[in-house]
Amino acid sequence: MPIRRLPPELVNRIAAGEVVERPASAVKELVENALDAGASSIEVQADGGGLTRILVADDGFGLPPDELPLAIERHATSKLSPADDGGYDLLRISTLGFRGEALPSIGSVARLTIASRARGQAEANAIYVEGGAVGPVQPSAFPGPHGARVEVRDLFYATPARLKFMKSERAEALAIAEEVKRQAMAHEAVAFGLDLDGRRTLRLSAETTGPAGRLARLSAVMGREFADNALELDQDREGVRLTGFAGLPTFNRGNAAHQYLFVNGRPVRDRLLHGALRAAYADFLARDRHPLAALFLELDPALVDVNVHPAKAEVRFRDPGLVRGLIIGALRHALAAAGHRASTTVATAALGGFRPGGWPPPPRAQGFSAWSAGGWRPAAAALAASLPGLAEVSARAEPDWAPGLAEEAGPAPVVDPVDFPLGAARAQVHETYIVAQTRDGVVIVDQHAAHERLVYERMKAEMAGGGVARQALLLPEVVELDPAEAERVAARAEELAALGLAVEAFGPGAILVREVPALLGETDAQGLVRDIADDLAENGAALALKERLEAVCSTMACHGSVRAGRRLTAAEMNALLRQMEATPHSGQCNHGRPTYVELKLADIERLFGRR
Repeated sequence: MPIRRLPPELVNRIAAGEVVERPASAVKELVENALDAGASSIEVQADGGGLTRILVADDGFGLPPDELPLAIERHATSKLSPADDGGYDLLRISTLGFRGEALPSIGSVARLTIASRARGQAEANAIYVEGGAVGPVQPSAFPGPHGARVEVRDLFYATPARLKFMKSERAEALAIAEEVKRQAMAHEAVAFGLDLDGRRTLRLSAETTGPAGRLARLSAVMGREFADNALELDQDREGVRLTGFAGLPTFNRGNAAHQYLFVNGRPVRDRLLHGALRAAYADFLARDRHPLAALFLELDPALVDVNVHPAKAEVRFRDPGLVRGLIIGALRHALAAAGHRASTTVATAALGGFRPGGWPPPPRAQGFSAWSAGGWRPAAAALAASLPGLAEVSARAEPDWAPGLAEEAGPAPVVDPVDFPLGAARAQVHETYIVAQTRDGVVIVDQHAAHERLVYERMKAEMAGGGVARQALLLPEVVELDPAEAERVAARAEELAALGLAVEAFGPGAILVREVPALLGETDAQGLVRDIADDLAENGAALALKERLEAVCSTMACHGSVRAGRRLTAAEMNALLRQMEATPHSGQCNHGRPTYVELKLADIERLFGRR
């Protein structure tokens, strides 16, 4: 068959399939154009999931009339400038857009109108594109002093087959909302508005530039509770700076939808982030729970390739190991600095449990005579059912001293115990929970979960200090792998040896296992090495081995800690509280559950109508 040159309109439609996959993709491109134009306010409207109509209005620099025809030409852009030698540097992209494909791609599959007034000009003009056919530039009305209004109608009408692959209008509208939120999180100094089908969905005022403004914007998007339960990050390494906020371990979710990564102000999706978060929170969360985080990377544009895909949602780092190590190190440092802090949502949930309905209903007015005659009486059984454990024995905090935990407490404090963060132990209820009084509230501690974390942290420190004991295999085991997987595992032999696993290359596509961690006991070396190979391919680290070792330590800590049902003396309870205050991460057990709940006196007084 002869080679044919495709017509420009068909080329644009093919390109549109890569750049504009769905309405949210069109919104992303138009919002990024507005941000590159210096907009301080961006309004987005979408009807019918964005398939019927999309409008993006901004107050940026605007376009003069002679540039409107260029704006809808393929590979025409104002965001790349030639160097002195006339060449263009694609390795130092400092703008969000640069390919010059978005507007012509949208215009080839929809009805596109661009109205604009350039800054300093009195007149506004517009250009209209329908299915790739370009109309003349004409005078137009424009509401603001400068900026642009881009309206897209009947998206994909020129490619009906594409419409069949769209999701429901609600699903497409949710995708648009998510995209606008991601852009708003990356640019806190810009005001954003979003209307879906005429309903006001999002209104975000401009925030001040800096950590405080960024946290305010993040909490407006991710929920007000995020600000109260977020840890600030700010670290740099070899020219790469990481800032942002990550949630406390006890402030978690059932999926990874609230994990965001921004590179030089660009929202990106990168599996590097999920792997780094998983590694950093491995000690604190069960595998089915996920932390909340918004991380911002700033680095030399030459160190990251944003030209991987036309949609620009993926990036490629020149040194992914450096970036991953920076993220993990910054997260672990912030988590360690949080000490025993637990999320405020734990107390909120506890206060929500004190709701009406536990007591038998009071008598009705017309039934007062029956009540006075004994027809309505809160029987003891009813009271016991409504307040479990009311008749059971509880331990009071007597001022004695006993062996066990008390031996680790050291000399008695010279300050009033209620001034400590976790206060002074006052009682033990159900032989499981310690009730402590602070200066401005009450703390309830799960004694087993708290001591389990203390034992676990001590075991981890001992393991790190003395190394992991290794058990030599009687017969070394050969593990067959893909040659690339075997090479990755062999390259990490030194790192694996520090974790107690001695491996070496055994020809192409095979790994020889000589020693395994003694802590694991009998283990499946074949399965372990294959899991490590999968982790190295996906996350760049041998998480499988670390997680197995940590799981064993966690199990041993669980069995070696104070059990629920053991009665503690006052000295032992106070010793446990002081150890929790001195131990990082003691606010949650090894499975991510809180070890204590703090109720402020003001909240308790509200429960009783005293405030």
